[in-house]
Amino acid sequence: MNPTARTLPGPTAPARPADPADVPSGVRELALSLPPGGLPAYLYDLDALRRHTAAVRAALPGRVELYYAAKANPDAGILAALSPYVDGYEVSSGGELAHTAGVVPGRPLAFGGPGKTPAEIETALRLGVDRFHVESAYELRMLAHLAAGAPVAVLLRFNIPVPPGVLESSALAMGGRPAPFGTDPSEADDLVRLLTDGTFPGLRWRGVHAHLASGLTAGAQLAVASAVVEWSAALAARHGVPLHEVDVGGGMTVDYTRPDERFDWAAYGKGLARLGDAHPGTVLRIEPGRALTAYCGWYATEVLDVKRSHGETFAVVRGGTHHLRTPATKGHDQPCAVLPVDRWPHAWPRSAAPDGGPVTLVGQLCTPKDVLARAVPAPGLRAGDRVVFALAGAYAWNISHHEFLMHPKPGFHYLGASPGITAD
Repeated sequence: MNPTARTLPGPTAPARPADPADVPSGVRELALSLPPGGLPAYLYDLDALRRHTAAVRAALPGRVELYYAAKANPDAGILAALSPYVDGYEVSSGGELAHTAGVVPGRPLAFGGPGKTPAEIETALRLGVDRFHVESAYELRMLAHLAAGAPVAVLLRFNIPVPPGVLESSALAMGGRPAPFGTDPSEADDLVRLLTDGTFPGLRWRGVHAHLASGLTAGAQLAVASAVVEWSAALAARHGVPLHEVDVGGGMTVDYTRPDERFDWAAYGKGLARLGDAHPGTVLRIEPGRALTAYCGWYATEVLDVKRSHGETFAVVRGGTHHLRTPATKGHDQPCAVLPVDRWPHAWPRSAAPDGGPVTLVGQLCTPKDVLARAVPAPGLRAGDRVVFALAGAYAWNISHHEFLMHPKPGFHYLGASPGITAD
C-alpha cells in the first residue's frame, strides 16, 4: 500500500495532490477509531474553524462587519463555534432563520433570499430580525404591509452591473447578468423613493445588498465590492439620503483542485480598508460561507470493494454523493487521502487494487454519476481501508439528496466541541 495516495487531476482542471500527512492527527485518529457501522461520518474540526475564522476577522478592518452565510453549513456545532468571531448570520429561508435563532439566540440576523413567503416574513418580524434584504418591489410592499408600521431596517438587493470580465472567472454568477436574484437597477430609484418619502412608515432605508458571484479571488472580489459601493453611493446621492450600509456579499474562492491554497484575506482586508476610507459614513459588510467552513470538515468512510472494469479500477466506498454532493455539483474530484487499515476481521479474502494504476472512488448509489474522486493513485488499496475527503465543511451534507436509495445517514463528530453540542 502506498502511504502517499492522493488525488490527481479531475476531468476539467489540474489538482494538487492531497497528502495523507496533511490530515490533522485528531481527524486521522477519529477516522480510524470509528467502527465500520459508524461510517460514513462527518468529522468537524471546530478548533481549526475557530483559528481560521479568528485569522479572517483579524485581517479585516474593524469597521467591516463579518456575517456568516448559514446556507453554507447550518450545523449547530459550526454555528455555535463561529459566534465569538462573527458579527451576525445571514439566513435565506424560514427554516434557516428559526434554526439559527435557536442555536445562537440573540445574535444579529439578516434575512435574504428570493421568494420569501408571508409566513416567513411574519416569523422574521416576530424574531426581531435585524436586516431584511429585499429582493423586489413586490416583496417590499408585502414587508410593509406585514410590518404594519413597526420599525424594520431594509437593504435593497440589486442586480448591479459589474466591470467587464470580472465575472468570467467566477464559479457561479448570481448577478451582473439576467438572474432571478435582486431587483433590476432600472427600478432602483423608484424603490428608494418608496423607502424615503414616507410611503411605508416604519420601513427604514439602510442601504444596498448585492451578492453577485461565487468563487472569486481577492482581486476580483475587490473589483466587485468597489463597483457595488460606488453604484450604491451614486444612488443614495441622487436621493439626498445617507448610505448607512452596503453588504457586498460573499463568494470568496475555495479551490478544490489546490486544497492548500486559500483566499487572500490580508489583501482583501487592505482593499476593503481603502474602500471604507473613501466612504467613511458607510458600514461595509461581507457574508462569506464556504470560505469560512469548508476547511474544517472531513467526510470519513471505508472501502467496501475494489474491482476492475474495462481496464479501470473502481473502489466502492460506504456512502457517496447522497452524503457528499459537492464533487457532483461542482464537477470536480474531491481532495482525499487514504488511511490504510491492516486489520481484516472477515473469513473471506480482501479485494485489492493492482500495484499500479489509478483508482476511481465511487459510492453505493445505482448511478454512474456517484463519483467522489477520479484518478486517485492508490496502488494496493484494499477493502477495509479508510478514506477521508477534505474540504467537506460547506455545501456537502446540507445540499445532498439524502433519501435516494435510503442508505443510512452519516454520523457527525466534533473535535473541540463545546459542551452540549450534538448533530442536527
